Amino acid sequence: MIEVTKINGTKVLINPDLMELVEETPDTVISFTTGRKIIVKESRQEVKNLVKLYRKEIFAD
Repeated sequence: MIEVTKINGTKVLINPDLMELVEETPDTVISFTTGRKIIVKESRQEVKNLVKLYRKEIFAD
């Protein structure tokens, strides 16, 4: 799970395996395979970096 900050300031954990699309419009919108979307404060690049770190931790074990 990766931690992101919703636009209202609430921190949430999301499953990056369910992420389908991350776009900046100019807010960063994460779309999931379930059809759900959330707007987060992190940039598209920050979300990408969080996913990369998450994957490194998973495969390091």
